[in-house]
Amino acid sequence: MTSKSKHLPANERRAVTVEAVVELAAKQNPDNITTAAIAKYMNVTQGALFRHFPNKEAIWQAVMEWLAERLLARVDKAAKSAVSQLAALEAVFMTHIEFVSAYPGVPRMLFGELQRAEDTAAKRITRTLIRKYAERLAVLIEKGKAEGEIDPAINTLAAGTLFIGTIQGLVMQSLLDGDAGNIEDKAAGVFAIYRRGIEHSR
Repeated sequence: MTSKSKHLPANERRAVTVEAVVELAAKQNPDNITTAAIAKYMNVTQGALFRHFPNKEAIWQAVMEWLAERLLARVDKAAKSAVSQLAALEAVFMTHIEFVSAYPGVPRMLFGELQRAEDTAAKRITRTLIRKYAERLAVLIEKGKAEGEIDPAINTLAAGTLFIGTIQGLVMQSLLDGDAGNIEDKAAGVFAIYRRGIEHSR
């Protein structure tokens, strides 16, 4: 972050703060990110930060709202541009992987929120994101069945759960490897296996 972030309108200040948290989460455990660390990274005082966010929880809520809005917008765009339902599922899968690769701090924050014992606003947003994502997958899978692309015997809920779980598995492996960039290299082959599992054989 540069000194340009010192004098910004309120909405831009909030956006820059979210960006700072996402960048910091890519470099360290999100649980260890303090408001002091955020302010230092942005080259502002904590007082300046708290003029736009009442506390750290409000910052986390804004970050999760940013994450949910952008991820869902990207997967919706990817699905709409596809020529078939299986192609749409693949486009969503690869778009999600690209999003994680571009913002490696995002999965760390998602996993961190879901593991919290308390029911925070950020955790509720995360759960809502997963629910909306699963609903989108269910629509694509059901359409794929109706159009003869996807095996009609496939359990839609299970197929959606496996789709999300496959991405989560790739993400976990990339975190263990310490290299978010390699996730894209593995994604195409992994999706090909998923596709063979749900595709309607003719």
